[in-house]
Amino acid sequence: MTPDTAKTNNRANSRKALKKQGGFTLIEVLIALTIFAVGLLAIAAMQTSAIRMNSTAGHLTDLSSIGMDQLEYLMGLSITDPWLDPLGNPPGGTDPAGHPHQFITNDGFTVSWVTLQNPPVGGTPVPNTTRITLTVTGKGKRLTLTCLKARSL
Repeated sequence: MTPDTAKTNNRANSRKALKKQGGFTLIEVLIALTIFAVGLLAIAAMQTSAIRMNSTAGHLTDLSSIGMDQLEYLMGLSITDPWLDPLGNPPGGTDPAGHPHQFITNDGFTVSWVTLQNPPVGGTPVPNTTRITLTVTGKGKRLTLTCLKARSL
């Protein structure tokens, strides 16, 4: 075999090897890119939804924290304290000490509470108790907490 024949055979083998190599056609690549783009759009929509839900959860946590703090404060008071006097219930005005039973926090949440002396439970009044119904509103959300406070013996 002469060197020229060897070169020709190598070129022929190289061409055959190139023809045998598989690849992707332009249509296959475009279809794959379309599927990939649809997947990315779905992930972007999911991210937006997750951010919105995170914000809502943060607002609900704020409402809950503010409400529980105020409710714990009210529960620590004596049952005869003016803050628990039913006359101060909104919108009835203020209690004998001038308390409106409502305030607005620095974050813009409105906290209000209503008290009821000797509330009925199952149709029967419970003596020496006060029911406190506290409501926190703000940022498009509302939370209501209710508890029963007994007179200390």
